Amino acid sequence: MADTMRIKDHNEIFHEERYAKTWEGKRAFEHRCDAAALEKTRAYIRGGEYKEKNFAREALTINPAKACQPLGALLASVGFKGCLPYVHGSQGCAAYFRSHFNRHFKEPFASVSDSMTEDAAVFGGQKNMVEGLKNAYALYKPEMMAVCTTCMAEVIGDDLNAFIKNARKAGSVPDEFPIPFAHTPSFVGSHVTGYDNMMKGMLFHLSAGEPKADKDNGAIGIIPGFDGYTVGNIREIKRILSMMGVDHIILGDNSGVLDSPMTGQYAMYYGGTTVEDVKRAKNAKAIIALLPDSAEKTTGTFVKDEWNSTFASGPTPLGIAGTDAFLLKVAEITGTDIPAELEAERGRALDAMADSNYYLHGKRFAIYGDPSYVEALVEFYMEMGAEPVHVVITNATKRVGKALTKKWADKPFAKGVTVHNGADLWHLRSLMISDPVDFLVGGTHGKQLSTEMGIPLIRIGFPIFDRHHLHRYATFGYQGVINMLQWSVNTLLDDLDRKAMPFNNDFVR
Repeated sequence: MADTMRIKDHNEIFHEERYAKTWEGKRAFEHRCDAAALEKTRAYIRGGEYKEKNFAREALTINPAKACQPLGALLASVGFKGCLPYVHGSQGCAAYFRSHFNRHFKEPFASVSDSMTEDAAVFGGQKNMVEGLKNAYALYKPEMMAVCTTCMAEVIGDDLNAFIKNARKAGSVPDEFPIPFAHTPSFVGSHVTGYDNMMKGMLFHLSAGEPKADKDNGAIGIIPGFDGYTVGNIREIKRILSMMGVDHIILGDNSGVLDSPMTGQYAMYYGGTTVEDVKRAKNAKAIIALLPDSAEKTTGTFVKDEWNSTFASGPTPLGIAGTDAFLLKVAEITGTDIPAELEAERGRALDAMADSNYYLHGKRFAIYGDPSYVEALVEFYMEMGAEPVHVVITNATKRVGKALTKKWADKPFAKGVTVHNGADLWHLRSLMISDPVDFLVGGTHGKQLSTEMGIPLIRIGFPIFDRHHLHRYATFGYQGVINMLQWSVNTLLDDLDRKAMPFNNDFVR
């Protein structure tokens, strides 16, 4: 019997001889050419001619800094009380979405699929929908289910509205059971598009029948957006608004289900925005989207056309300027004052910035991620005197790229910045080879890139698989400024230690 106290960690066991031999065999099989030819190829893909060919490719994407629409739809769905996300598509797609969130949030992520296969691709997925809704309702006992689609369902043209109606007629779920839905084809848009589409579907369905009041109710609604730090950020925004005495409604509050307490019994549904919250938000004074790319296009249009609320696209409360703008916006809308406690927090954030200035000022950096988050992060690092050089946003349109380029054109720390909308991380590799930077900002998928370039990766973004618990910390607000400074400066200090190792080793010897 194995000694359970001496089981090796997975990071240690692969150094054993049997695994080392397997790895060498794999390497030999994959590198079936002589060393000189291999080095020649390596040199070529770091050259200018290859860079031109890299940027000329159109039919291939390599390591994009984005995910597909249903992923965002699921994150929007779980923010509502008792909601079970339902994927109308293949089981493999749903497993990928769950795995992505499991690995990032280190938390179980409930989601079901009606497992469309080859026959559904030919005859349509209505049969799968009828059976799937029936089984999910009976087994998992949700208070609502939110249905989104994958590529297969969209390519064959499945009609969710009709399928859900027919499933009700077949008795799969009660007539009054809420089933918001959104068409989220994976082959267009990205995860932020899917979040936007599903958020609109949730608000449309759950507020239906609620009359428009003659006067707003004085509350403000907050749409968090697709945010890998949603647990920490939602709680921080609620804390700030409570300090200001502002009546607020978080539309899509997934902070509970993605960080539920350990009580000895698993709770599939924990926290979330209620149907009553959504109905009350219909007559709120204003709805603020913290990340405009996740709500501006579809949800924002719906709110402006159908609700009795004004819609504000931002500001994103990240960094000193972003947080200042958010607080002033809330104060303007509600007529409340900014309390002394928040002014003190701002002062502490400024003090932390002054302490950190020596390590970030003048440093050149590259960054990748979602449009709104990247925009806010670039502004934050420029507040510290760091200089953006390469900005890669895979899921940005030309309009977004031009707008950001114009916005930063006259900024003193952004003289050499170039915004690459639609580019991927393989493009970024070529850019960083020809014009090196001091550090890289983004999620886990830039890990190999930072290693090859020999520069530190500051992990801010989505997804982050190789570090724990960052999602529990805020990036928003003045506390978020301190958190990001801590991650950034300590990462750079670790890099200084790494580069000093040869000297230190000689000294010890």
